Amino acid sequence: MDQKIQLLLQKRDLAFAKKGIGSGLFTGAAWGLDGVLMGMVLGLAPFTNNMSIFAAPLVGACIHDGFAALWLFIHNVINGKWRDYARTMKTRPANMIMLAAILGGPIGMSGNLLGIYFAGASYTAAITAAYPAIGAILGSIFLKEKVSPRVWAGIVLAIIGSFIVGFVPPEGSAYPHFYLGIGLAAVAAIGWAIEGVMSTYGMDLVDSDIAIGIREATSFFVYVFAILPLLGGVAYQILFESFTTPSGWYIAVIGLVGGTSFLSWYRAMNMTGVGRAMGLNVTFALWSVFFGWLLNNLQITSNLIIGVVIISLGTILTIGNPKDLVNLRSR
Repeated sequence: MDQKIQLLLQKRDLAFAKKGIGSGLFTGAAWGLDGVLMGMVLGLAPFTNNMSIFAAPLVGACIHDGFAALWLFIHNVINGKWRDYARTMKTRPANMIMLAAILGGPIGMSGNLLGIYFAGASYTAAITAAYPAIGAILGSIFLKEKVSPRVWAGIVLAIIGSFIVGFVPPEGSAYPHFYLGIGLAAVAAIGWAIEGVMSTYGMDLVDSDIAIGIREATSFFVYVFAILPLLGGVAYQILFESFTTPSGWYIAVIGLVGGTSFLSWYRAMNMTGVGRAMGLNVTFALWSVFFGWLLNNLQITSNLIIGVVIISLGTILTIGNPKDLVNLRSR
């Protein structure tokens, strides 16, 4: 091939990878902002009625995923992809995505919002950032994947960082159920790790924009028809009252932030490689600390900062060689 053509192709790939890194950074920042904003809204009426400590966060998760699904559907309509929903739903990969969605949505997202409710957004983000390391452990157990010494080192660092984050709760009485929140954040990380393992199969055969739309819609309908009925009348009372106050409409806007984060996340994986994109995505823990400090007067403690940094380093080691994160020419 002519050398000039090779240089042009290399230049095009480099620009593509740079755009992917921009998307990866954006998705980390957007998800960190999403968690902090949800934590602030869950501190408003009607989510503070004390009728049930579990119903309020789960209703919030239902509204969040419902609006995220709506915004993603509108995005796909604008891009002429809405017919792909029906075609994709008839396929086996779609069934795999829907099953993965239950693990990542009603289990993962519920654990995430319950963790935010009981322990705060930044502490929850620090714990859930370990989900790629947990995914590596699950892959070695259930898929018999070989785990290299570098990956084991990353897993050990992520575990150590999680213990450091959870070892000292924030001062004051704002989170009386702090350790329950830390435990539920760990449930979220496990749910997202299993979702990642299962959805990888479906994502290879389904357009990522459609897959994300199906994922969020599945999560919403499971909340409406399976989770909320288990909680009884109090859940529907909070759901109804949330739309007679600004809270429900705040979550509608936050759902747009979350949906945009999902879109950018899968585009980043396509444009710059899965390992590099995941390394950028898990920066949401750092972004959560920044937005928590900026918007919600988060008290920055030394164990939180040290734990978040160790978890981020461990996760980056788990998902790829750190050299690949800075070498744009090796996609």
